[in-house]
Amino acid sequence: MKKQNLFSDIPHHIPAEIVRELVSTEVVRVEQIISKGQSTPVDDWYDQSEHEWVVVIQGAATLLFENGEEISLNPGDWVEIPAHKKHRVTWTTPDEETVWLAVFYR
Repeated sequence: MKKQNLFSDIPHHIPAEIVRELVSTEVVRVEQIISKGQSTPVDDWYDQSEHEWVVVIQGAATLLFENGEEISLNPGDWVEIPAHKKHRVTWTTPDEETVWLAVFYR
C-alpha cells in the first residue's frame, strides 16, 4: 500500500512543467502534472495513442483542440480526450500552481 498527498512536495519555483507518474499498469497510467504559467509550444500538439481523462485539482488552465475548440478548466473541471484528438495547453495560472490529475487508458 502507498499513501501520498497531491499537494505535498510542490516546489515554489517551477521553471518547467512537472510530471509525476503515480500509478502504472498495462492498461492505465495515472499522473500528477504541476504547471505554473507553462503552455505547450505554439506549433506543438499532443497526439496521444491513449485516451486521457484529466481534472484540474488546483489553479486553472485552457486547452485548445486542433478543430479550434477551446476549453477553460477550473478546480473540479475535467475533460475526456479521445486518443489521437490533437490538443495543447494554451494557458495555466501564472501566479499559482495548477495541479492536474491525468488518467491515461487504452
